[in-house]
Order: sequence, then C-alpha cells, then structure tokens
Amino acid sequence: MVPGSNTPPFTHRGWRIWPGTALSLCLYGLGMGGLGALLWQAPAIDIQSLWSSAYLRGVLRFTLWQAAISVLLSLAIAIPVARALDRHRNFPGRAALLRVMELSLVLPTIVAVSGLVAIYGRQGWVTPFFDWLLPSQGWNLYGLNGVVLAHVFFNAPLASRILLQALENTPDSQRKVASQLGLGSLWLWRTLDWPAIQGILPGLAGLIFTLCFTSFAIVMTLGGGPSATTLEVAIYQALRFEFDFGRAALLALVQLIICSAVWLILVRGKTDSALMPAQAAMNSLPPRPDSRGLYRLMDGILLPVFSAFLLLPLVAIAIRGLPGLSDTLLSGQGLVPATVRSLAIALPAGLLAVLTAMMILMIPTARGLGKLAKLGDMAAHLPLIIPALVLGTGLFLLIRPSLGVSSEGLVLVSLINAIMALPFILHLLRSPLNGLDYASVRLADQLGIRGWYRWRWMHWPRMRKPLALAMAYGTALSLGDFGVIALFGTPAQPTLPVLLYQQLGSYQVSAAAGTGLWLILLLLINFSVFNLIGRSSRSRGLPDA
Repeated sequence: MVPGSNTPPFTHRGWRIWPGTALSLCLYGLGMGGLGALLWQAPAIDIQSLWSSAYLRGVLRFTLWQAAISVLLSLAIAIPVARALDRHRNFPGRAALLRVMELSLVLPTIVAVSGLVAIYGRQGWVTPFFDWLLPSQGWNLYGLNGVVLAHVFFNAPLASRILLQALENTPDSQRKVASQLGLGSLWLWRTLDWPAIQGILPGLAGLIFTLCFTSFAIVMTLGGGPSATTLEVAIYQALRFEFDFGRAALLALVQLIICSAVWLILVRGKTDSALMPAQAAMNSLPPRPDSRGLYRLMDGILLPVFSAFLLLPLVAIAIRGLPGLSDTLLSGQGLVPATVRSLAIALPAGLLAVLTAMMILMIPTARGLGKLAKLGDMAAHLPLIIPALVLGTGLFLLIRPSLGVSSEGLVLVSLINAIMALPFILHLLRSPLNGLDYASVRLADQLGIRGWYRWRWMHWPRMRKPLALAMAYGTALSLGDFGVIALFGTPAQPTLPVLLYQQLGSYQVSAAAGTGLWLILLLLINFSVFNLIGRSSRSRGLPDA
C-alpha cells in the first residue's frame, strides 16, 4: 500500500469471492434440498406417533441416554489424562500415544468395533475379568455397555488431545509463577488448568454429544436389538427395510432439531474450537510443580492403563488379522475389488473436500465482505448440524428414480463423504492459509504480486504440507465411512467397511480381522503417501522452484 493512499492492503478479486460463495450456496442448497425432498416424499408425518409409539419413545430415550453417558465418561477420562500428559512430557512413548489419539478421528468405526469385540466380546481377552467383577449378571458387550464403551474409545482420546492442547497453550509466565510458588495440584487446577479449558469444554461436550447422538455403525454392530436403537439406525431401518418415508422424515426432523439446538449453543458460546489441534512446542514449557510425588505415581498408573485401553483393540486386530488377511487374499473373497471401490470413492471425496474448503477460506473478510465469509463458514459446518444419514435420506428420496446404476450411487456417496469431511478440513487449513504476517502481505501488495505468483511464492510453501495432510484426512474419513455407503451401496458390491460388516454379521471372525487389518494398513499407506507428497522440496534435497 502506497503511503497516504486509501487503497486497502488487500485488493479483493472476484475469483476470491465468487467460487467460495457459490460453493457455500450449493451446500445450503444440498442441505435444504435433501430436507425438502424428505418432507415432500413423505405421504404423512404423524408427529403424535413420536409420543404414542412406545418404540419411538424408546428410540429417542436411548439415543439421548447413551449420548449423555458417553459425554460424561469421555470427559471424566479425558481431563485427568490431559493433565497427566501435561505433567509428564518425558513419558515413554508419549509421542506415539499422541499420534494414536489424533488418529481416533479417522479410525474406521467398523474396524475399531471388531477390535473391541476381540477384547471385550464373549470370547474376549478381558471378559473373564469383567465376569469376575460382575458375578451376578455377567458382562455383555452388546447393548448399552458396548455402545458406550465404543463411544468412549473414540471420543476420550480426541477430547484428551484437544484439552492437552489447551493446557499447553497456558502462558509461560503463569507457569513460571506457579512453579516458583510451588502450588499444589488443587491450586494449579483452580488457577491454571480450569481457566485454560473452561472456554472449550462446553463446545467439546457438544461435539462429543453430537457424534454419539448421530452414531450409526457402532449401534448397528453393538446395539444388540430394538431396545438399543438410535435415531440414526431407526431412520436407516425405516428407509431401507420398511419404506416408511413418513417415519424416516419424522425421525430425521427430530434429530435435526436436537443437533441444531446443540450447535446453536456452540455458536453462541463461540466454542468452534480446534477440531484438529496442533502440538505446542514442548521445549519452551516449564515443568509443573505437581509432577512429582503421589501425582507421579498416580499418573504412572493412569497413562499405561489408558494406553492399553487404546492399543489393545489395535493389537488384537493385528494378531487376528495376519492369518485372516492371507486367507482372505488367497480365497478371493472380494478384498481387492472392495479396495478399488473404496479408493474410487475416497480419493475424489478427499480432493473435493480440500478444494471446497480452500475456496471457502479464500473469501475475504475485509471491505464489508465479512458476512459472506461468515456465510461460507456456516455452510462448511452444516454437516455437523445435518448428519450424513439425514442428508443422504433426503437426497436418496430426491433422486432415487435415477439411481438405477450402481456407479451413480457411488458418486453420490463420494459427494456426501466430501461434505461430511469439510468441517475438519476447514479447521486444518484455516490457520496456515491465514497465517501470513502483515508485513509480507503489504510488501506483496506494493510490488503488485497477485494471482498465481502470489499463491506460488507466498502461500504454497506454507500450504504444501497442510494441504497434503488435509487430503490424507479427507481420504481417510471417506475410506472408513459405513453409514452413507450402507444406505446407497449394494451388498453385492461392498466397500471395505461394508465387507467387514458382512463378515462380522456372518461370524467370519478370521476374515473380518484380516479385512480390518487391511483397512488399517491402507490408512497408514494413505497417510504415508500424502506425507511424502507434502514434504518440501528442500527437505528432500531438491532445489526450490
């Protein structure tokens, strides 16, 4: 900007405004179109049946009950684990444990369930201990026990990682003062820990509640019958088996109202916190005064137990999966076609999610365009308000006369998977894209560096690795999807999660373990490949362009 000029530091070109705005409007159109089709196709919506039907009352009651319990248990575990990890930064295997906690977001639900069955099922490794602990009634994984256990398995590490990031972001000056004063654990909680996490705790609780409230694959595999059915499963059953569009529409609207109310609270509380947290620089953090004595002993018990809770199901999948994987590959049970089908859905979904997130983030916020940027941000978070199965239900009713070819259904699955991954991709890319310092931006404006050259020399060096990581996460989230493909797919042409579900349903335990192990290996390959792509040319010993 020339001194004395009224020209703003950013010159907003139309290419930065209209692509993201158009995509935002398309997202709103898909969401409202799906819901509108759901209401239009339903011959009648009997609202009174929600209260007069004992089955529907039971479904709503169980959905709310299991979500509430899952939130309480997940946070009850996450808070002490986060504090323990913050206290002990030299804990053996800490870095590996953090990586496993972060991957809980993309770990395929159906794979984790198969590992939980191996540990806590009827013939599980720790089932005798639970039977001894509960001699009167015994342990049963299927039903409320299994649903809550699986939800805690997924959400406790995610919550711990987000809370740990908040604790690590405590100002160094406050940590130094607390260390000099020798404050105990209780006073540290009151003066440091609670102020650090209280701002994100309501949003985190709401996020976990929404994820558990809209749970599908976990309840499908571990629900154990009609008494343990969520709204999401009831919508699937009404649409897929009963062809009762009125009931599906009613349950979808109830789910939408509850999820919208939860996220309205989050928006009002400004708690759209880091869904994909970054790790703080550990060397700059002074030690906590409560990292010795009794608390060191307690953390020495808590962290290994928590690590075992996370790793045992994965170890069980590996042990059972190695022989099962070779048998599955040799027997020709459709593992290779299912892999090709899954990748054909996941790669376009990841690419579409990344491109859409970039276009929305490109919308400028200055010069009176803040409302457009807010519109795009809300559109990107629409999947957290309209769950995948609700959106899929409406779109299925809207275009079902033309879904005569299976490939058309797979295209729709890829589209919905991209939409569902969009909120997480947006959070991952926002900070790197907007992280340029003001001096560099101002100098580029003065030199007239815009368009492709601005992107190539200013944004690309910062965005290469985040874009590759975003692509890896978007692809991984689609690879592990079971809910949408269960609605649109065909049993004769399954993806890997559907194939695993079919094997579990027919008690092919060895084959299911092999498929689960293969899916985990595919995810590791996915992250390794995109990590290699995201490495800068300088780190590979190549000259920069």
